Amino acid sequence: MSKKAVVIYSGGMDSFTVLHLAKQQGYDLYALSFNYGQRHSKELDVAASVCVAEGIPHKVVDITAINQLLQGSSLTSMDIDIPTGEYEEDNMKSTVVPNRNMILLSLAIGYAVSLEADKVFYGAHSGDHDIYPDCRPEFVNAMNDVSAIANYEAVEIVSPFLHDSKLTILKTGLAMGLDYGQTWTCYLGLEKACGKCGSCVERRGAFSQLGLTDPVPYADEG
Repeated sequence: MSKKAVVIYSGGMDSFTVLHLAKQQGYDLYALSFNYGQRHSKELDVAASVCVAEGIPHKVVDITAINQLLQGSSLTSMDIDIPTGEYEEDNMKSTVVPNRNMILLSLAIGYAVSLEADKVFYGAHSGDHDIYPDCRPEFVNAMNDVSAIANYEAVEIVSPFLHDSKLTILKTGLAMGLDYGQTWTCYLGLEKACGKCGSCVERRGAFSQLGLTDPVPYADEG
């Protein structure tokens, strides 16, 4: 009997790598993406394209109604500027969406139970720890404890890169032959990546450390 797993798949580098890592491990995958009103909803189109190409069942769930409750994030509020510069806590704190990953993981766990899947893969990594409380090991561990008792069927949250950097994620994906031109990271979600937001800076930095050029087009490249 095949083993099933749900992958929370945003369309970004981290979840793209996790998706392929889980596939390589032999899981029958069910990709789950969320439209929570993010400015960079372009990532959902990118995610859909990858899932079609890979033959992976993919659901995009519209949860934009929750935005009336979750205020104060530059990712969902057009009146708050997306921060530019380094991917650090003081600079990126405005991009925190209150309780986002607890909500997304809860929905993914419910989906896994309905599929009789016992794993939910999730792309948190160490570069997020200082900025996003819901990407820290203590959060993931606590959610795993809850997930084990919340239903008759225990579901494990698997975070392969929880203690690893963006550079490690990139190295892992390149070793698998992945094309990161099939991902979207920029928080602005325009035709080309801005190259200035913290997310772009972190991503380009990883490629630069390996002496590589990011395959995604950037507005400042002409």
